[in-house]
This record gives sequence, C-alpha cells and structure tokens, in this order.
Amino acid sequence: MPRVHRTVRYEPDERPPELLAAGLGIQYALLTVTGIVLTVAIVVRAGGGSEAYLAWSGFAVLIVSGVSTLLQVRGVGRVGAGYILLMGTSGAFLAVCIAALTAGGPLLLAALVLVSSLFQLVLSQRLSWVRRVFTPTVTGTVVMLIAATIMPIVFGMLEIPAGVEPDAVIASACATLGTFLAIALWVGGTWRLWAPVIGIAAGCSVAAALGHFDLTRVAAAPWFGIPVQAWPGFDLEFGPSFWRLLPSFVFVTIIGAVETIGDGIAIQQVSWRKGRAVDFRAVQGAVAADGIGNLLSGLLATVPNTTYSSSVAVVELTGVASRRVGIYIGAVFLVLALFPKLLAAFLSIPDSVAAAYLLVLLSMLFLVGMRMVFQDGVGYRKCLVCGVAFWVGSGFQNGLIFPQLLASGWSDTLGNGMVSGGLVAMLLTLWIEYTNPRPARMETEFGIAKLASIRDFLERFAQIHRLDRSTTDRLRAAAEESLLVLAEHVDGEARPPRMRLNARTDDVGAELEFLVAKGYANLEDRLADLSPRAMHAERELSLRLLRHFATAVRHQQFHDVDVLIVRVNRPMQ
Repeated sequence: MPRVHRTVRYEPDERPPELLAAGLGIQYALLTVTGIVLTVAIVVRAGGGSEAYLAWSGFAVLIVSGVSTLLQVRGVGRVGAGYILLMGTSGAFLAVCIAALTAGGPLLLAALVLVSSLFQLVLSQRLSWVRRVFTPTVTGTVVMLIAATIMPIVFGMLEIPAGVEPDAVIASACATLGTFLAIALWVGGTWRLWAPVIGIAAGCSVAAALGHFDLTRVAAAPWFGIPVQAWPGFDLEFGPSFWRLLPSFVFVTIIGAVETIGDGIAIQQVSWRKGRAVDFRAVQGAVAADGIGNLLSGLLATVPNTTYSSSVAVVELTGVASRRVGIYIGAVFLVLALFPKLLAAFLSIPDSVAAAYLLVLLSMLFLVGMRMVFQDGVGYRKCLVCGVAFWVGSGFQNGLIFPQLLASGWSDTLGNGMVSGGLVAMLLTLWIEYTNPRPARMETEFGIAKLASIRDFLERFAQIHRLDRSTTDRLRAAAEESLLVLAEHVDGEARPPRMRLNARTDDVGAELEFLVAKGYANLEDRLADLSPRAMHAERELSLRLLRHFATAVRHQQFHDVDVLIVRVNRPMQ
C-alpha cells in the first residue's frame, strides 16, 4: 500500500489549541445546520405537516444530529467511527418521507424510520458478509454520485429570487467563492483553516450592503424554547400503508448505509499524515452510529439521519481531523436546538452565499470519490462499473432516462441519482462476482500445524487451473509466510480459531483469501512500515518474504473476522 504524505495539521488523536478546535467546530456546525433544517422543512411542508410539527421536527433533528455526531466522534463500544463525521438529515429520504407523511402523518413516518433503522444496525454488525459487494468501486461511485446529485440543487440556489437585484445575488456569490479560493489556494498556512468562514462572511457582507440579507426571521424567533407539546407521540400500528412503504424505506436505508461506508473509508484516507490501510471496524462503527441516529429519529418522529460527506471535504481542505473538533460540532448542534434565534440567524444566510461555499466542497468530494474508485489501479471492469453506474444515476436524477416510468410512480425510488446509480453499481458488482469462476475452498483450524494441508490444497488447485511452476511456488510461499505472520498472535491460545482459505484465478494470476475469526495488527501497515535496513531481522523475516513473493497484500479487519487477501501474478512473458 503506498504511503502518501498529506498536509494534515492535526490527526484524530492530537489536540489542537482549544480556541482553534472550538472555532473550527462552530464553523463546521454552522455551515451544515442550514441544510439539516431545510431538509426537514421541505419534508414537513410537502407532506402537509402542521407548523407545530415543523417546530418539533426541527428541534428533534438537531438533538439527534448532535447526539449521533458525538457518537461518531467518540464511539461507544462498537458504535461510532472515531473520526469527524457530521450527522444530519438525509436527502435520500426526501421522497419516501414525504410519501409517509402524506399517507399517515408523523406516526407512520416514525414507525417506518424506526423499523428500517434495524436493518442498518444488523448490516453494521455483518458488514464482512457483503464485503465483495460494497467494494471501493461501489462506495467511491456512490460518493461521486452524492456530489452529482446535490450539485443541481446548488445551482438552483443561484437563481435570482423575485424582488432581488441580480447584481446582489451575483456579487455575493462571487465574493464568497473568490475569497474562499484566494485563501485556500494562495494564502495557505493557518489562514487556510478559516477559508470557509471568511468566504461566507465576505459574501454575507456584500449581500447586506446590497440589500440581499433579510433578518426578519431572526427578529421573530424566540431566544429559548423546547416545543415539547408538539411531539406527535409514537405508535407501532402496522397498517397497509406501513407495509406498502416499508420496502422503499429499507432500500433507501441500505443505500444510505453504502454512502456511510464510503464516508467511513474516505474520512480515514484524509485524516492521517501517513496513509494507512482502511480499518473496517471503524467503518462498521460509522454504520452502527448511523443506525442509532435513525433509531432516535424514529423515536422522536423526525427525518432520518446520515453521515455528511462534506465532513471529508472539510477535513481535506483544513487539514484538521482532531476528534476534539468533532465534540464541539455535536455540542453546537445541541445548543442550537435550544436557541431558536441563533438557528434563525444561520438560516438567514443568502442562498447565493451558501451555494458558492457548497460548490467548492462538492467539487472536492467528487475527487475524493474518484480516488476511492481508482485507489488500487485502473482496470477495465472497474472503469465500466463506475462509468455506467455514474451516468445512469445522473440520467435518472435529471429525469432524462425513462421519464414516463418516473412519472408513473417510480420517482420515489429511482429519481434519486444516488439510489439508482448505487443500485446499478451493486448489481454489476454482483454479476461480476456471480460470473467469476467459483473459488476453491478449504476450512480448518488455524495454526502452523496446518501448513502441510494448505500446501496440498494449493498444489491441487494449481494443477486444476494449470498454473506454471514459478507461479505455483510463489503462491505456496506467499501462503506459508501469511500463515506464519498471522500465527504470531495466536500461539499459546487454548482453542485456535477457525480459518477458511479461498483460492481463485483470473487472467493475470491467482488470489488467496484467508478468513480468520481473530483480530491482528494490520499487515498492510506492517509491510509498509518495514525498515529498509535489517533491524529486527528475525521478527520481520516472514513479512519481508511475504512482500517478496506476493504481488499485492490487502488486510481487511472487521469485528467478527479478519480477511487477508494475497495476490500472486504470473510472470511477465
């Protein structure tokens, strides 16, 4: 795995100065709170909800966002990623939530959100089962589609409102974008950390000078308030409308989980100075925290949560990944829920200013998705899956593919580009997996004593698939060294874990997949950190031999199983 130096100022475990952490936490929270609350407003108003329910839902969603963001950052047991992953309302649920409110009101919405969250919690604990479907190609494509899905909304925010001078909209957007980019590209240093907030401040100043900043909402809002009387209650009466809408909720929940998986992988890639292997236990924690957020959303009868991919872009931009910043973000969400006047002030930021800010973040997010897709190289199948899924998602998002089908009632599901494109990426990946030759498989107890059985298994495998002698020898050697390295952590245990070994071939070589019900230090990181000198030679000998015999090594660590994938290519002709 290549090690890439990144311009990260503070890693997750480091503690930046308190003032800097607080300032960035407030900045991150304030820049996303508008989108969180506006999503709720769109759902409630389109679904025919009352103003009292809108007040409650806006309060509840900020409470859920604050609690679930704190869970993501700090982690409780297996819940939480341990990285800065903001939580907020999910745009993917817009259509199905509106349909639920229209069909049965807040009680039906609450029941559907709660039940569908259980599927996400189960998936978080069994993520290793679907590892060959939720590949970097699928998750990276979904991250790219998130940017492509939201970008038309951003462009729509640049439309000239009635009664507003065009010059005011254009000037405020250009001031925001120009200031933001000038600081981020040319000033750098500490100033880069404050580029987003300075850009927004510049845009708001220009908007106010030109009469494009309306503070009426701020004046009307109370300083403090908790709309407890507006809580609609909770009811698990499963009527016909519940069963009709449940499949759509479950499907969108799974797509949302794919988005969270992509965010959980991407945030790890931008949070460390030195690149490291993806820890899938952190990804499982991210999905679990997302599920807990949706569970709370159901109990409080509000719109479901999800991770905000803008978290990745902001960390990439500022270089600050400290968990302390994430704690401030969650705290700000909780405070804003209790002070409606503060929330109204941020909702008053002109659309043109917010659109210019989002334009930069979504551009960076799109590039993060591209990096995820192509992190292990560019292949024909990978390009085909990514390209077809992306353009199908974009076509459905813009109503250009089968518009009559969307008009007949499928728009709730397929009209969201992330859903349709993500579905295509998963189906193509499943098809590739299904049409590949079935792997040879052996199961046994894990340990050095099983080396002879593994050698015999690989010898038969090589004969069946007519591997040349050189590739067969390297494959056996790589398997032996892999077992020796893994066995360092098992010696002395009363009951050795079980192991499954899968072996498969393709056009360029062979691949071994060890599945062991045990946790280890990540071997990808250990291989990358090997010293070029012969220090600790005896302890590192198996690692060095593994690096010599194997073409590539990938180690995926889950809570329930470790997956070590060792690739050996045929010699070049």
